[in-house]
Amino acid sequence: MTEGAGGGDFVEQLLARCTFPPAGSHLDLAVSGGPDSLAMLVLAVRSGCRPTAHHVDHGLRPSSAGEAQVVEAVARKLGAGFVSLRVELAAGPNLEARARAARFAVLPPGVATGHTADDQAETILINLVRGAGLAGLAGMAAGSRHPILGLRRSETAALCKALDLEPVLDESNSDPSILRNRVRAEVLPLLNDVARRDVVPVLARQASLLAAEDALLDGLAAGVDPADAAALSSLDPVLARRAVRAWLRASDPEEHPPGFAAVERVLSVARQEVRACEIDGRRRVRRSGGRLRLEEPSRGKAGRSAPVAGTVPRENGPLPK
Repeated sequence: MTEGAGGGDFVEQLLARCTFPPAGSHLDLAVSGGPDSLAMLVLAVRSGCRPTAHHVDHGLRPSSAGEAQVVEAVARKLGAGFVSLRVELAAGPNLEARARAARFAVLPPGVATGHTADDQAETILINLVRGAGLAGLAGMAAGSRHPILGLRRSETAALCKALDLEPVLDESNSDPSILRNRVRAEVLPLLNDVARRDVVPVLARQASLLAAEDALLDGLAAGVDPADAAALSSLDPVLARRAVRAWLRASDPEEHPPGFAAVERVLSVARQEVRACEIDGRRRVRRSGGRLRLEEPSRGKAGRSAPVAGTVPRENGPLPK
């Protein structure tokens, strides 16, 4: 691994736009062997961190075992740690989502990923067409979990070339059945053409502004008691929805954010338009004595429900239509 002329300056220029933790910090990295994650590993070492590269083999490609060897070789040359992991994917739809879930299930909490500004732009567009709210349009947050989010994909590839690194090429990145690939290959080039400019920096800047506004609204909603029906009813709908969304998400074992319709049903209970509502097929909200009670079906006697998050049990009646 060598640096060409000016390679050191190039590394410093890239590091100035990265968000690695302070020098000496231990940092777990998810490294697939592609140019982005290899560049992240190089930059993590140069930042003074003590990184460990974690490679996850999904067993989806015959070359996957060799990809782990590529990552290990680079990690050893850089003096970084290396961990090889393997997962087995269960059958089912949406291979991309299942692979991602399996990968993060075995990776350390808070692991850093090599997402770039181009990934940020793709994520925002995908979230937009899926109907995401402000949090989704804010994209990924810069910080130790996404330390190279300020870099472009072309820059990570250039860094690998300057250091004579040969990244792994994932053929699934050209699979048109994967939504992200079509956004990358078709949507973003079209937007660039229509706008007559590179829209990635525009989307990245917009995400940063929306993230700040999202955080502000979250802070305001944090002071609201979501179980106080009268308080919710008197609030601005924007803050009321935020308070209810945070309440429902905190009570979900997997912390899935509730959909807009579910939040609106809860607010209709707070406004006394209905007495109770279903949330997601396994939870419901009831109003009693001016308080909202989050309940889930009991595994005990039929006709009763078990409270969630410290609510008080009560007799069940028929749910309103």
